[in-house]
Amino acid sequence: MKLSREEVLHIARLARLGLTETEVNQLREQLSNILENFEVLQQVDTTDIPPTAQAIPLQNVMRRDDEVIPSLPPSQILANAPRREEDFFRVRAVLE
Repeated sequence: MKLSREEVLHIARLARLGLTETEVNQLREQLSNILENFEVLQQVDTTDIPPTAQAIPLQNVMRRDDEVIPSLPPSQILANAPRREEDFFRVRAVLE
């Protein structure tokens, strides 16, 4: 499907893009190629293929098993606190 110059300008206007004449011609060609590729994909028979959200199963490779470890003592956590009150950070009131 070949896009016209006016269609590219309409799309640019919707996207709030200001394009030069060179950019309009370049985008007309690129967008037309993309649409032609979609036309080819629409011809593929997908009647026996169930709809899927993900083609391959997902797994989180960064996740580790949870392990219990001792936390830092409050004195070490609050060592660089600009203001503290007992074992808590002291902050200015946000709401009155």
